[in-house]
Amino acid sequence: MTIRVAVDALGGDRAPSEIVAGALDARAPGIVPVLYGPAGLDTHGLEHVVCDGAVGMDDKPAEAVRAKPGSSLVRAVRAVGDGDAQAVVSAGNTGAMLAASLLHVRRLPGVLRPGIAVLLPAAAGPSVLIDAGANADARPEHLVQFAHMGAVFAEEILEVAEPRVRLLSIGEEPEKGNQLTLEAHALLADAGLRFEGNTEGRTLLEGEADVVVCDGFTGNVALKTLEGTIGSVLDALRHEIDANVRGRLGGALIRPAARRVRARLDVDTHGGGYLLGLQGIVVIAHGASSRRATANAIRMAARGVEHDIVGRLRESLPERVVESARSTTPNGNK
Repeated sequence: MTIRVAVDALGGDRAPSEIVAGALDARAPGIVPVLYGPAGLDTHGLEHVVCDGAVGMDDKPAEAVRAKPGSSLVRAVRAVGDGDAQAVVSAGNTGAMLAASLLHVRRLPGVLRPGIAVLLPAAAGPSVLIDAGANADARPEHLVQFAHMGAVFAEEILEVAEPRVRLLSIGEEPEKGNQLTLEAHALLADAGLRFEGNTEGRTLLEGEADVVVCDGFTGNVALKTLEGTIGSVLDALRHEIDANVRGRLGGALIRPAARRVRARLDVDTHGGGYLLGLQGIVVIAHGASSRRATANAIRMAARGVEHDIVGRLRESLPERVVESARSTTPNGNK
């Protein structure tokens, strides 16, 4: 099976050089990265679709998608909708990726809102956080759908037979939280999932759950807090090791263990997150994606195709959830 992955060569803070380098690293038997970028881009032999301009990080998402249909981001997303690629990866404007995906890839029937699913480096193995930033505002029924989609992700990508689902809140007790989490807790308890109640931010890396559910505002704050804290701690450790002779001697002993810890915690290890709930595979990479992060994001996109995440979601979203979604909005639209 050959999987074509459309790659936005102009998306991200380190584009295009790191994006092109990452695409080269990801190229393998069965994975064909296709770069979408400007004329004259040095692709080092990778397939190249010439595009007109880019969507900037500070552009207003919906306006940019309408005003820049020939941009690298929009053209790469449209490739999935048109069947020219099986997946798309971009480290560009997240809001624009969402808007372009809704327009060109479209939602699965009954899905109210797509959610970004990212892998957290939990102690006992990766877990899934959803939504990590697609929906700053959400309703309780959205969180139920995120939970179902996250469970399918955990089953297919993490190979967890019965994913444990928890709701991110300010306390473990079911009566703690804001109105959204209180109502979502009640719905999740009756959603046919292995729902084990609330979890707190301090346990996100302990592996209490295989799937952690929240609205996109909360999830994005939690994710960036974790990433910043992990980066600061690893940098501080490196600084202390290099500060003096004793530190360097001790560092030589712990360096193998430190490397293993860094490999597990480094955000580049997974490269990005799936935008679940669409009729195609869309991976949103980190804005500061390096060569390694880009390559891993492309490999992640290919795995989503190999495991038929879209088909599994289409089959497994419970009928009552789909019917509930249809009944809450006119014609099932957002």
